[in-house]
Amino acid sequence: MILNRLLRFDEIRDDSFFLWGARQTGKSTLLNALFPYARFYDLLKSEVYIRLKVNPALLREECELLDEGTLVIIDEVQKLPTLMDEVHWLMSNKGLRFILCGSSARKLKRCGANLLGGRAIRKSLFPLVSAEIPDFNLEKALNNGMVPRHYLVNDATKRLEAYIGDYLQQEIIAESIIRQIDSFTRFLQVAALSDSEIVNYTNIAQDCGVSAKSVKEYFSILEETMLGYMIPAYSKVVKRKLNAAPKFYYFDVAIPNYLLNRTPLRQGTVEFGHALEHLICQELVAFLSYNEMRKQLSYWHTSDNRYEVDFVIGDAEVAIEVKSSDSVSSTDCKGLCAFAKEHPHAKLLMVSMEKQARKHNNIEIWPAIDFLQRLWSRKFL
Repeated sequence: MILNRLLRFDEIRDDSFFLWGARQTGKSTLLNALFPYARFYDLLKSEVYIRLKVNPALLREECELLDEGTLVIIDEVQKLPTLMDEVHWLMSNKGLRFILCGSSARKLKRCGANLLGGRAIRKSLFPLVSAEIPDFNLEKALNNGMVPRHYLVNDATKRLEAYIGDYLQQEIIAESIIRQIDSFTRFLQVAALSDSEIVNYTNIAQDCGVSAKSVKEYFSILEETMLGYMIPAYSKVVKRKLNAAPKFYYFDVAIPNYLLNRTPLRQGTVEFGHALEHLICQELVAFLSYNEMRKQLSYWHTSDNRYEVDFVIGDAEVAIEVKSSDSVSSTDCKGLCAFAKEHPHAKLLMVSMEKQARKHNNIEIWPAIDFLQRLWSRKFL
């Protein structure tokens, strides 16, 4: 069990929170460890769920006698949107603080539930990151992913099979998000093929046998249930015309690994390179979120397909290219060099599998492990 998570609740004395994150990222474990004396309602427990579903007012009645400032945690809050009015009343009239935890706000939004009118701060918990794991093992992370239950075993195949079968498909359907399981199952696999690639809705629709409109809705479902995210294209044009379509990434590298049957990964293969890029993306997304940096993560790709940079942070502050080679060549650096001509003040970084860090012209080339250590030490930003 890993409890040294980097997500902080420093404002908890003054504010309430929504805590969102994909299932099994460790939300409940973290909250129980940090706030053992809070009043805790776990809606995954059938007796708790049924009692409050039948009579939502019980939440107000049971909490009304608590002292002002008492912390109340409701886990899997999206299962009972009707509780939100009671939460709002208790916050406004009794001065209670809440952490409202769940895997998605989609159901709350779709049913028009009370989202507290900006009275609760939104936080997200991601899968594990390298800085949270003593003796972090890059090969294990690339193969198993960073969901705690998956990373902590030698072979996560069976757990991934259960996770994808029970959650990515059945739970989404159980919430009436979609009805066509066959087309959605096919979409999950095609989306895995598109993982870390520029999204082409038309091509994906043809592969899935559904409309482009349905594909856009499916991607929206993955985003809103925190099972994936889009990385936008960098849009500040200086000289070269740029691609404007986003890239898609599943929330954890093990998802496309399993769907595409691409484990065990071997260094030097295309699959290893895709997985390394995906893992670096995960770490960057979590780093910017946990450090509350209001900087957009994007990618840079010229419309003529000549040049690309995997990740750009902020307004061209940092440009990052990921290559799984153990010997980075000048050709590998052409995207960063082209980017530097248009954005000369950008910090240029190459993440690689080289053994030692070095500097090639203005490009810093870092072994992946060293890059991650320096990232979380805030040496690059």
